[in-house]
Amino acid sequence: MSPLVTFDQAARDTPPPRDPLVAAWLMAICLLVTCMILVGGATRLTDSGLSITEWDFAKHLLPPLTQGGWEHEFTLYQRTTEYQIQNKDMGLDEFRFIYLWEWGHRFLGQMMGFVFAIPFFAFLALGRLKGRVLPVLGLGLLGGMQGAVGWWMVTSGLYGRLDVSSVRLAIHLGLAFLIVAFAFRLALGALPAQAGEAQGRFKAHKLAVTALLALLWVQIVLGALVAGSDAGRAASDWPMINGRWSPTNYGEFTPFWTNFTENLLAVQFHHRMAGYLAAAAVLALAWRLRGLRSARIAAGLVAGQVVLGIATILLGAPLWISLLHQAMAVALWLSVVRWRYAVS
Repeated sequence: MSPLVTFDQAARDTPPPRDPLVAAWLMAICLLVTCMILVGGATRLTDSGLSITEWDFAKHLLPPLTQGGWEHEFTLYQRTTEYQIQNKDMGLDEFRFIYLWEWGHRFLGQMMGFVFAIPFFAFLALGRLKGRVLPVLGLGLLGGMQGAVGWWMVTSGLYGRLDVSSVRLAIHLGLAFLIVAFAFRLALGALPAQAGEAQGRFKAHKLAVTALLALLWVQIVLGALVAGSDAGRAASDWPMINGRWSPTNYGEFTPFWTNFTENLLAVQFHHRMAGYLAAAAVLALAWRLRGLRSARIAAGLVAGQVVLGIATILLGAPLWISLLHQAMAVALWLSVVRWRYAVS
């Protein structure tokens, strides 16, 4: 059973009372996770992810505040394979730039713990989580797991490699999208009932929208593999890929599954093909359910995402448009979560 279906069931089996304050808290968590996704994307695209080589909550709550502190962190980074092979000429000022991206990503994660835990115990003591305790606890556990997965990802690239494992990066990002979807779904259930869309009107299409979410999640994971392997720059033409309709070396890597992670042209090709399929599915289902505002919003967002994806390829995946592409992915993802809620 899909995690999203499980989350949806957990939130609906015993409908809890609506609570705008709880909804605002859960929406704040959504916003914070979205910020983490975008800062994490910038961290990856600026090759900043390996700049902090230790996991120490207290030590890295603030960035270094003295010259000696910066020099110590730089010395630790100089032991990494990335520095020794790729960044040997890097100075302290350049190191500060990449360090602050990674620090910002970790800091948001640490703040997430406080933003979750303090209101959780307050709402629990006030009795405002009736019917929501287990789902919200599950959300917190997923957040804790995400921190562990993030460090597991970082350790894959510190020594012996120039980058983190693209597979671990994809797991990290895929889990982040599940977390933001879960938080958003719980927030929707806590908001006052809206008169704009009559829930239950399109129940026959619940399975179709759930399948659409699963397809989008796969596409997000494939996009993470592109980012993690720098496959976005493997081909910069469209609609063809290096002048052909399919990669010339497709399937040549052995074992075959490594074509999904190490064959850069194939990695980009998979993301393109899944993108076409996902866009067609969103547009077709949105047309069928065009009476739903959330379906129309998703259709507009997927059209914009296709344009951004093509622009990312043609421009050689510059930082600004790559981040815009990722931000649009979050918006599209949440719009389909909202759509799924509307047909429940």
